[in-house]
Amino acid sequence: MTRWLEAEQQRAWRAYVRMQGELNAHLSRQMSVDSDISMADFAVLVQLTDTSDGRVRVLELARLLHWEKSRISHHVARMEKRGLVRRENCGSDGRGSFVVLTNLGRTAIEDAAPSHAEIVRALVFDQLSEDEVESLREISEKIFARLSTGECAAVIARCDADDAMEVVPEECGGAEA
Repeated sequence: MTRWLEAEQQRAWRAYVRMQGELNAHLSRQMSVDSDISMADFAVLVQLTDTSDGRVRVLELARLLHWEKSRISHHVARMEKRGLVRRENCGSDGRGSFVVLTNLGRTAIEDAAPSHAEIVRALVFDQLSEDEVESLREISEKIFARLSTGECAAVIARCDADDAMEVVPEECGGAEA
């Protein structure tokens, strides 16, 4: 039995989807106007600058960004051609490699970050109270924690395979259909 969204849930969900799409479009446009990097480049560079030595294993970077292995490989290759990053072999594991931040990559993110922070502040945080910012963080972390468990992904895969709900784990908010 399908558990349809209640009217207020439907309004909240549609508002969220609209907001997310518009926000991402604005941030992407602004990034391309203000810098020579894309939002995807920015996401990779942020992960690299968050480490003390500016390096992350390729598969760890894919995990952090929630990207498929092929996407990270192709994107890193494009960034490498532009000199933003370089790959280094992992000495302890011949199969793995690191993505390493270059000086050009560090300059690119340092140039892009101030205007990105300003647009995020202007589009999101300037109109939210401190309590709303806290609520946004709490809601985001709660949903992320649910998505990170992997249990809901298994339910979705099972639904896709069977094209019908079987049993949804209680922690995913469901019951037997």
